[in-house]
Amino acid sequence: MPPARAPRKPARKTSPRAGPYSGPSVPVIRCEETLAAAFEALRARDRELIDRLVATAGPPPLRLREPGFAGLAWIVVSQQVSTASARAIHGRLAARFPEFSPANLLAADDDALKSCGLSAPKMRTLRAVARAITSGDLDFEALATMDAKSAHVVMTAVHGIGPWTADIYLLFCLGHPDAWPVGDLALQEAARMALGLKSRPDAKQLEIIGERWRPARGVAARILWAWYGVAKSPGK
Repeated sequence: MPPARAPRKPARKTSPRAGPYSGPSVPVIRCEETLAAAFEALRARDRELIDRLVATAGPPPLRLREPGFAGLAWIVVSQQVSTASARAIHGRLAARFPEFSPANLLAADDDALKSCGLSAPKMRTLRAVARAITSGDLDFEALATMDAKSAHVVMTAVHGIGPWTADIYLLFCLGHPDAWPVGDLALQEAARMALGLKSRPDAKQLEIIGERWRPARGVAARILWAWYGVAKSPGK
């Protein structure tokens, strides 16, 4: 960012926009205490907006899921189906595979996986993930030490893992404080409503918007989703 010109008069106090973050490091979100610390880092970046959203929806929810193969598989299974359907498929997988490991999934034939409710594309994705884990191309422990962008690149290199899947895994399984799922339609619409935009931002536009909340964009996403759930409710 080029250096700003010296203002001729004091600048108005506005919510911070994009710029280098100079505050304390934002912790990985693994519990309510680390979420609270990450929330305070976000609030320091955009106090007026964050306070307004939290006043309506309450503090950001933790919503963590098990990391590793099981957590990523749950995200894949849950795509493009209802919550009830996802739970039913997950229950059948748990019953069929008491130890849901990459090796056990790779050993299963199509009929076994279809009987659990998996579609052909999801079977291909889960097998690709299992092979990547087995070969070492997908190392969940290493992902936990990477910045959001680098981890995103590693995950999307696996067949069937798109940007949304990668971001949701980083956000809710690894607790990455800066994961920012720009392709999520609900998050796009939440940003439109919260910021008073005329139209819903696309992924590229939401990426730019999110710069104002870096390096705690994952907390901003939690808050925006929670606020959107309240704001779109009947009577609001």
